[in-house]
Amino acid sequence: GSDDIIAGNVSKCIVLPAGYCGQPKKGHLIFDACFESGNLGRVDHVTEFEYDLFIRPDTCNPRFRVWFNFTVENVKESQ
Repeated sequence: GSDDIIAGNVSKCIVLPAGYCGQPKKGHLIFDACFESGNLGRVDHVTEFEYDLFIRPDTCNPRFRVWFNFTVENVKESQ
């Protein structure tokens, strides 16, 4: 669930729709937070235009999640 502890950052995580088989296509987003200050812990696909993003807590203050830093690749024009 969303209360699970998120231990690390996503690293070039390709998020595919449920049940999709095959190579990723344009529009299947690639999330990456594997760099200094990156803090994206998990990504869940909801719809073509909606994703649930789970931000890791601040290392020095685990009660707060007041910032986010990650990249997104492989977007298509209308997305």
